[in-house]
Amino acid sequence: MLILSLFVCCHLATANTWHVGKGKGLRSVNAAILAAANGDTILVYAGTYYEKNIIVNKKLLLKGIGHPVLDGEKKYEVISVKANGSVIDGFTIVHSGVSSMEDMGGIKIYDSRDVVIQNNILEDTFFGIYVQYGKNCTVQNNQLVSYNPEEQQSGNGIHCWKSDSLRIIGNKITGHRDGIYFEFVTNSIIWLNTSFKNIRYGLHFMFSHNDAYIANHFRDNGAGVAVMFSHGVKMYSNVFEENWGDAAYGLLLKEISDSYIDGNTFIKNTSGIYMEGASRIHMQKNLFKNNGWGMKIQASCMDIEVTLNNFIGNTFDVSTNGSLVLNSFNRNYWDKYDGYDLNKDKIGDVPYRPVSMYSMIVEKNPPAMLLFRSFITSLLDKTEKVIPSLTPEALKDNSPLMKRLF
Repeated sequence: MLILSLFVCCHLATANTWHVGKGKGLRSVNAAILAAANGDTILVYAGTYYEKNIIVNKKLLLKGIGHPVLDGEKKYEVISVKANGSVIDGFTIVHSGVSSMEDMGGIKIYDSRDVVIQNNILEDTFFGIYVQYGKNCTVQNNQLVSYNPEEQQSGNGIHCWKSDSLRIIGNKITGHRDGIYFEFVTNSIIWLNTSFKNIRYGLHFMFSHNDAYIANHFRDNGAGVAVMFSHGVKMYSNVFEENWGDAAYGLLLKEISDSYIDGNTFIKNTSGIYMEGASRIHMQKNLFKNNGWGMKIQASCMDIEVTLNNFIGNTFDVSTNGSLVLNSFNRNYWDKYDGYDLNKDKIGDVPYRPVSMYSMIVEKNPPAMLLFRSFITSLLDKTEKVIPSLTPEALKDNSPLMKRLF
């Protein structure tokens, strides 16, 4: 213990603080990095710095005082982090280069661990913050704004590739291709972020397992959130809102398994959830309100458990494209349920069938939506409830709740 304490004290005694800015000693961030040693602090004062590419190849704390501006002049990657344990804190980073051959970022982490990127403002960058082969890195409290209207000319806000144990916390992202993108990322958490008005998805998972995203807000994105080809994903207490379009969803699940959707709010989306090829998904305590479709569950899905959810004000509560049902609905609240409760146990005495005949017709013939709310469609649905013919017989809630849960 004594030897360790002496080592730490000696290390702290030799750590230096370097000052960068007009009248502060050094005029260049790159010059400070060249002069610094591992464990040093570099304080960069307010001003605008044109330094081409800043390469952090030592364990350093780069701290911006008064949000100094680092300008990539639309040519360069602004900051490249290539050392474990580095911290980038408090900068305004603008105008990174754009390249179809290189994924240039405002800040890019290369094959490093324990890096912290926090309290930065990134504007007009190709990729905002890019984590490549990162481990145990933290990206928190950053603001990322991009202005490219075309998907091909815009990278993702926070892009993470082949990384593990990341923490993406409290960031605000808008205007990018995808707000947050995970590909081959494991054991990571996305928490308390706001992702809105992005061109494609607010959040996009590909081949990323055993991750969690919790208490995020996804609003007015091109197609909401997509989770694809992944397993073990936990989706808790998020808000999916105002994602409209003929191919837009609050949440798209494709080829996903062994995952949890709990306590989320789906409000005013074309489809709250669209599932294809999903299996072993547990869904409970979610609110589906004022969506076109509350849920679209394709016939390729199986072992989906839907329980203790509220379905309120949706045009269609549930839709499917087949007659085979391998999923279960139980003890949900449906505002369209018009059954009765004679024994007063707060559970309906007759099952509720959430799939209407008209929704089945629209699924196969979208132009039929023109007849929505006409007398003939109401008559068809009433007839189907009495004598089911097109709707799946097994798709029903045998214990519908009489009162909403929350």
